[in-house]
Amino acid sequence: MALVNPHGGGDLLPLLLEGDALALDRRRAATLPALRVSSREKGDLIMLGIGGFTPLQGFMSQADWQGVCDDMQMANGLFWPIPITLSATTAEADAIETGGEIALADPDNGTILATMRVTEKYAIDKLHECSKVFRTVDREHPGVKLVMRQGEVNLAGPVKVLSTGGFPEKYGKLFMTPRETRVLFTKLGWSKIAAFQTRNPMHRSHEYLAKVAIEVCDGVLVHSLLGALKPGDIPAEVRTHAIAVLADKYFVKKTVVQAGYPLDMRYAGPREALLHALFRQNYGCSHQIVGRDHAGVGSYYGPFDAHHIFDELPPGALQTQPLKIDVAFWCYKCGGMASGRTCPHTDADRLQVAGTQLRKWLSEDADVPPEFSRPEVLVILREYYASLESK
Repeated sequence: MALVNPHGGGDLLPLLLEGDALALDRRRAATLPALRVSSREKGDLIMLGIGGFTPLQGFMSQADWQGVCDDMQMANGLFWPIPITLSATTAEADAIETGGEIALADPDNGTILATMRVTEKYAIDKLHECSKVFRTVDREHPGVKLVMRQGEVNLAGPVKVLSTGGFPEKYGKLFMTPRETRVLFTKLGWSKIAAFQTRNPMHRSHEYLAKVAIEVCDGVLVHSLLGALKPGDIPAEVRTHAIAVLADKYFVKKTVVQAGYPLDMRYAGPREALLHALFRQNYGCSHQIVGRDHAGVGSYYGPFDAHHIFDELPPGALQTQPLKIDVAFWCYKCGGMASGRTCPHTDADRLQVAGTQLRKWLSEDADVPPEFSRPEVLVILREYYASLESK
């Protein structure tokens, strides 16, 4: 069987230039007015570059923004759950001519990431975007906070991407493009692949979810977020090291591929679950594991809102389908890992550890129950927390 098609039904559409075209555009970019992008926009640009956001050709127009916010579809009818936009301050936008070109610069070091032909400048209702995408306008929500801080004007237009922003240099083989994962899946003989989204180290509950998926799929892509997180989250280097050890010690060989992608978390809950499934389709995944509170934060979303939103999609919106799995835990009466769908016992019989409690245990060098985390993972996490204490 073949892999799922890229989103939109065509071929992958990576916008990263190569060879002579790249050298030419880099020289030209040096002559253009430059706009420094945000961390979130940098991640979006790199995803455009590597084809992760196929078939987008750049940042969204006002009509696309409106359609995505209100109906999760672009002006041309293409399903898309979260706006992919570029913002500027009013002063910055006033200095940019519609129809002109600009260079887009890295937020950290100012190197040029892309060039863009600006086809439209438009103001948006930020509160409207937040209420639709995040289901809240509470400025304590990290996604809302970022939208409210962004510039007053959105710039639309196609981009030519000139850089992968240092991700391959920092993460090596872990940073894989959709084309590379598709080649690898084909080489492994996989056609039914489940993506496992993670911004945390994998503990016993995550291991359980991945193994359930392996029972019904050829393999699992453990797909780690490499972009910015909220304060207190575990850095990507630590997470991916722990995941690699877990996969080596506790999974059958050639059933797990670990890779990373360059986006920041938006913490958009159900809508972000849909975005994750959309770009995993571009990476070649036929399924996505959707567990409890996928891409959520705090108590802004119900624990299974990300399950329910897939049921609201029109037919054909996505080829990648959800593997909906209930909350997983260790049950002392069952004597093993279980979920709310398989375990008949009460919360008093179950070990469920919140991330805040785990971080407290680790930061205090306290014991962590072996039913919650594999010892090899705990060694890595304890070393990380010990390094924080020594600073």
